Amino acid sequence: MGRQASTGSWIAAAIVVIVLVGAGAWLVHRAMQPEAASPPTANAALPATGNSAAAPVQHPIAQVQSAPAGASTAPLPALDQSDDDVLAALQRLAGDSELSLLLVRPQIIARIVASIDAMPGRSLGGMMMPARPPKGAFVIGDMDGQTVIGEANAARYAPYMAIVEQVDPQALVAWYVHAYPLFQQAYEHLGYPHGYFNDRLIVVIDNLLAAPEPATPPALLPSKGQYVFADPALEARSAGQRLLLRTGAANEAKIKARLRTIRGLLVGQHLQPAAAGSASH
Repeated sequence: MGRQASTGSWIAAAIVVIVLVGAGAWLVHRAMQPEAASPPTANAALPATGNSAAAPVQHPIAQVQSAPAGASTAPLPALDQSDDDVLAALQRLAGDSELSLLLVRPQIIARIVASIDAMPGRSLGGMMMPARPPKGAFVIGDMDGQTVIGEANAARYAPYMAIVEQVDPQALVAWYVHAYPLFQQAYEHLGYPHGYFNDRLIVVIDNLLAAPEPATPPALLPSKGQYVFADPALEARSAGQRLLLRTGAANEAKIKARLRTIRGLLVGQHLQPAAAGSASH
C-alpha cells in the first residue's frame, strides 16, 4: 500500500469535542485515504436529499439550559471575521492543549459545520478539512491472518483525544449556545436556507452514537490505494460511523461518552450507554 499517506490527513471532530468529532473524524478519513482533497464548493458537502422547505424546529437553541454563571454575553463578530474570536474561545475551553495548532483557518465555523453535516452521508470526499492531520503513517496489524487496524494507530490521535478529555461539556455547550447564530448562518450558507443547524447536530450525534462496537478489531482489505472494512455491513455504515470505528475501541468509547453528555445538555435528555455487544454488526 505505497499510496497510503505517510502523514495521514475527526477525530474525529470537530469542536473541541464537537469540533473534534467532526474534525477528528475527518483526520481519520485522511489517514485512510492518501489523496489530498481540494477545497469544495458548498454543495459538495450536501446530502443527496437537500433541504428545500422549512421543517418544524425540533431542538430550539433557546431552550438549552446549560450556560454556567459568567457565560459570555459579548456581541458576536461577523461570520467572515469570527476566526480569531472562535479560536480564542475554543482554546480557553481546551486549556493547556495543542488546539490552536490543530485547527485549520480560515472559516473555522464553516469548516466545522460542513464536516458535521456530512457525517451521516456515505463520503467526506471534497470536504473542507477543519483540523490538521495526525502525525505518522496509518498503522496496520495482523490478527488471525487478517489485516486489521494496528493497536498503535490509536496513539496517533492522542493530541485530539486530550482535547476531548480536557473540555468541560457544559462550558462547551454554553459557548456553542452563545455562538449559535454563527453556526446557523454558516449552515444556511452551506445550502440550507430553511434548515436549522442544531436539529442537524442532534441527528449527527445520534448517528455517531449508533456506530457499532465490535468486540475485536474489524478486518481490512486494500482497495484503490486505501483500506476499507472487509465486512460489507461495516463498510455500508455512514462516513461518520466508519471514521469513529477507525479511531479504535477505547477512543470510540470516550468520544461516545462525551457525545451523550453533550446531547443531554442540548436536549435535556441523558442517554445511557448501549449494552455491551448490542451493536457488533
